[in-house]
Amino acid sequence: MSQVTMPAVPAPPHAPSKRALIDSRYVAPIFITCILLVGQLTFGILESYPRTVLAIGTSILAELILGRVFLNKWPHPASAYISGISVGILLRSPAYWPYALCSLISITSKYVLRIKDRHIWNPSNFGVSAMLFLAPATVASLSIQWGNYLLPMVLIWVLGFVIVWRVRRLHITATYVLSFFAFAFLRSLVLHEPWQAEVAPITGPMYQLFIFFMITDPKTTVRSKRGQCLVAFLIAVVETVLRFFQSVYAPFYALFIVGPIANAIEIWFDSRRKQTTTAVVAKTA
Repeated sequence: MSQVTMPAVPAPPHAPSKRALIDSRYVAPIFITCILLVGQLTFGILESYPRTVLAIGTSILAELILGRVFLNKWPHPASAYISGISVGILLRSPAYWPYALCSLISITSKYVLRIKDRHIWNPSNFGVSAMLFLAPATVASLSIQWGNYLLPMVLIWVLGFVIVWRVRRLHITATYVLSFFAFAFLRSLVLHEPWQAEVAPITGPMYQLFIFFMITDPKTTVRSKRGQCLVAFLIAVVETVLRFFQSVYAPFYALFIVGPIANAIEIWFDSRRKQTTTAVVAKTA
């Protein structure tokens, strides 16, 4: 008798691998929590724990409500957690309301400011930039450096580079970092400042969030690898120009300007390409 074999049941398309120790969606939240813990335990980078909790809670709640209203589903909270904790780390204010408002602006931008069903700003970058520009008397940004303690910075950089390498975004971070160092040298020549002083900002916890999370956000970066490197370079260019004009929040504003323009250009080209393809198909039909 021939042996009857049952057909294999295909795994669900998004089922996590049995060999995966942790859901990939939790890798970034765990890493950003490590930045918070290392920074807080070594230099006390947080304004206060309650303000950070408020920012995270507002971000997650806004994500759940807006996701249900606009998409008719409950979104995964990992992205909102990253936005909320970024606001909690980056923002400085004696009041509580800026933390809630900044998180609310950040998450709302994902659902309201869209082109062709894509949001074009990194949420936390949009929220923080908006608050710094609109409420400068009440809000400031994190400016603490790691000081002479190299271990925390080295630990965060190693973990950060490993993570962005795993998600295939290392080229973005590397392009920006190399560009930052090159332009720091240029600024030191033009402004007659020590090169170390121009490089120092990138060693702080603020820049760790910027280079590992904001500029590498998969939802708000262009698709091609070459385009991603070009955008990272242009962000460094615009940041340098803003620094020449004494802009304290140059990296945030640079990404705020360059990121959405790059996304809008890509969306426009995709639309034109689709129209051309449709026209060709219609003619040959």
